[in-house]
Amino acid sequence: MTTTQTPPVPETAALRPVAPHSSVSLTSGRLPRWAPWGLLGLTAAAVALVFAMLAVAGETEFSFAGWAIVSAIGYLVLITVISSIVEGSRKAVDRLVTGIVSVAFLIAMVPLVSVAYTVVVNGVAAFSAEFFSNSMRNVVGEGGGILHAIVGTLLITLAAAVISIPIGIFTAIYLVEYGDGKRLARGITFLVDVMTGIPSIVAGLFAYALFALFLGPGIRLGIMGAIALSVLMIPVVVRSSEEMLRLVPNELREAAYALGVPKWLTILKVVLPTAIAGITTGVMLSISRVIGETAPLLLTAGVATSMNYNLFEGRMMTLPVFAYTQYMNQGIPAQAYIDRAWGAALVLILIVMALNLVARLVAKVFSPKLGR
Repeated sequence: MTTTQTPPVPETAALRPVAPHSSVSLTSGRLPRWAPWGLLGLTAAAVALVFAMLAVAGETEFSFAGWAIVSAIGYLVLITVISSIVEGSRKAVDRLVTGIVSVAFLIAMVPLVSVAYTVVVNGVAAFSAEFFSNSMRNVVGEGGGILHAIVGTLLITLAAAVISIPIGIFTAIYLVEYGDGKRLARGITFLVDVMTGIPSIVAGLFAYALFALFLGPGIRLGIMGAIALSVLMIPVVVRSSEEMLRLVPNELREAAYALGVPKWLTILKVVLPTAIAGITTGVMLSISRVIGETAPLLLTAGVATSMNYNLFEGRMMTLPVFAYTQYMNQGIPAQAYIDRAWGAALVLILIVMALNLVARLVAKVFSPKLGR
């Protein structure tokens, strides 16, 4: 029976004293979490005090925009200097960039919040049961409503969507699944890029010229407005659908081909269901983009004061055109026309917001489930 012996421990290692536990904090050299907010509040208060003192002295007036800009610059300088002293130059640069990004976000939010607040404050005054249940037929001055404009907006936008969505999705399918490397696909991509930058008034002129060739000059129809909007919608649908289809992994296609599934059925049963959430979101965003167009609808659908449910007969009013005409053609009292214009703008924003919420809901419901 053999036994193993433990090698002897060197005397120097055995007799070496164990160093006592050092009390080094893991958070040393770091600013506390409340430091950025505290420095921001301190800077804002100091700048406000300086601006108030200057205003009292009569040298300048207190400016909210100036106070915000000076406070932001002062905060960026202060947080960078203090962080470089306490945390080092690397963390200071990180805090500086983070502060710049945050300031840029707040600057981008200023016009959005300002527009939303202005439209809500001025538009709510026009809301009433009459405003949503009546048209402007035989109405001069106060009273009337926007029911005819709401109906016209929904019908024209729906017709534009019916025209644009199939064309856009089928074009995207050809570009991704069939046109790889082909000259025709490159030409279509170039034309789509050009159409994306077309001004909306050009789309209106195109639709007007097209119908004027067959029906004569001066014609105004709701379907003309739908075609003008479809010219603006198609490139957006093509681009968004193309990007979503390209995100579908090729492994899914190859697995279907390996099982003997033909290509068209693979696209229908595998590719499109996988990308349906993103495609739906892109379609909704394209609708939101064109629903507020005014110039092409002025040329094509015209101006009307009565209800019109027929896209192929007579003029048809829409919400953007209604808001424009009410503000530009003010009568007596002028405030009634201004209130109706703001009310129409608010209703249009609410419709666009509802469409975006529907797009998010559809994307959440139909998106591929990654769980087990």
